[in-house]
Amino acid sequence: MRRHPILTSFLILAFILLFFVGLSALTLKWAGKEGLFAKAPKVGVVEVTGLITQSQPTLKELRRFQEDDRIKAILVRINSPGGAVGPSQEIMREILKVRKKKKVVASLESLAASGGYYVACAADVIMANPGTAVGSIGVIMKLANVEQLTKKLGVDFYSLKAGELKDLGSPFRPMTPEEREALQSLLDNIHQQFIQDVATNRKIPREKMATLATGTVFTGEQAKNLGLVDELGNFEDALELAGRLGGISGKVEAAYPPKKRPSLLSLILGSDTESNLHALAEFLSPYPEPAFLPPWFR
Repeated sequence: MRRHPILTSFLILAFILLFFVGLSALTLKWAGKEGLFAKAPKVGVVEVTGLITQSQPTLKELRRFQEDDRIKAILVRINSPGGAVGPSQEIMREILKVRKKKKVVASLESLAASGGYYVACAADVIMANPGTAVGSIGVIMKLANVEQLTKKLGVDFYSLKAGELKDLGSPFRPMTPEEREALQSLLDNIHQQFIQDVATNRKIPREKMATLATGTVFTGEQAKNLGLVDELGNFEDALELAGRLGGISGKVEAAYPPKKRPSLLSLILGSDTESNLHALAEFLSPYPEPAFLPPWFR
């Protein structure tokens, strides 16, 4: 029997086309049930975990959910001891922007201290477990002096500078009184920013807020009595609340940002270990900076 090359080619192309149409239909069906393309309204979940050393990934997730009409509210799940000042402030500001369009609920897991609480205070509602560690509203900067160690090793370090305080915080010589005064002024200013932002976002009188901003860590139950937390409850309670605030009347379902492709390091050590190693590396940088961290990180 003689073959017809044109007919054969047409059948092959038709088969390929049908295959990809079927695959697309299955993909859309799966996405409709599990992903961001679901037809049913959902609550977008943004997770802030571990040391806060960068803001861009979190900002991107917040904006993604803000612009998705199928996401009716956003739940920020926090389990963090805090971190760098700048990223914590950037995430807090972005949550305030998101609130202009959608309700935001902060759900505090085991820890929301310092920068972790800075992020949470911007939400419409804060919900914590009774035993969640909350607060530690303060600022810290860690400095080391290794002058004696370098002398024992026979190593000398020299700095050429233009500007009296350009090598402020150098670990290779003692700190001068002028340097200590300059650094303390820096920390005091950032501390006042922290106090003002929490007082404004939580609608707490600044005078009262100043008495709470001593770096003290509270339980979720204590924080609720002090006005730092609105409700006590777990993740499911917070998800339900966010859905109702967003106008969802039926079952409230969560939507998560798409997962990134794992790196080789995360496959070997686990994603949490990898992120913690990166965060630790940043905090061990030779250039110290102010940070929002609780007492046990000092």
